[in-house]
Amino acid sequence: MLRALLLTLSVVAIAHAELCKPDAQNAFKVRISIKTALGDNAYAWDANEEYLFKAMVAFAMRRYSSKSTTQISNVLLCNVTDRVSFWFVVTDSSKNVTTIPGSEVEAAIRMNRNRINNAFLLSDKTLQFLKITSTLSPPVEPSTPAWLIVFGVVLCLIVVGIVFLVVSGIQKRKKKNKESTESENLEEKVEVTVTLENGIPCEVLDLKSGHVNGVFAADDERFTSL
Repeated sequence: MLRALLLTLSVVAIAHAELCKPDAQNAFKVRISIKTALGDNAYAWDANEEYLFKAMVAFAMRRYSSKSTTQISNVLLCNVTDRVSFWFVVTDSSKNVTTIPGSEVEAAIRMNRNRINNAFLLSDKTLQFLKITSTLSPPVEPSTPAWLIVFGVVLCLIVVGIVFLVVSGIQKRKKKNKESTESENLEEKVEVTVTLENGIPCEVLDLKSGHVNGVFAADDERFTSL
């Protein structure tokens, strides 16, 4: 009985080894860069992480097809390296000696790519399925509507323009008033200079307001009075 059980296990192990190997039919290679993604917070890739990977692939298969009965034991890993890379296949749960077509596995992985990445705190660039094209993450919608952002920008430009016009108008008005005041001061300013004529200081005649000569004023009073 024991021999029969050991023989069965050996046959299954050999069959699994034939199913999961580099470039085997329906096999996919995975390359993981934990250090690149997490830096000092990087975790070690061990048996527990392998178990989680198998569980996520089984989850993806079951979610992709409601009729799928894929178990963790149906996900086989091989050629695991320290850097970390490995190959995997998904076997048919009903037969366990044949693999599920690669197209179905690819579709299931693409459908659940974000869930798989999040489970390992990685992204499409640090958790690479080499034969499976990366899926684009859904666009992140901003919390503020785009039209409100545009409206705010336009309103700010209008306010800045109004402020600029008001300030420039005030500056022009001040400049104009200053020039007008200086012009009036020049017109109203009376220069009185003192010159010497024959050694006697004389005042220059104020051309605008005039100047009365006292000598002639006295003569006028003398000759015109009655």
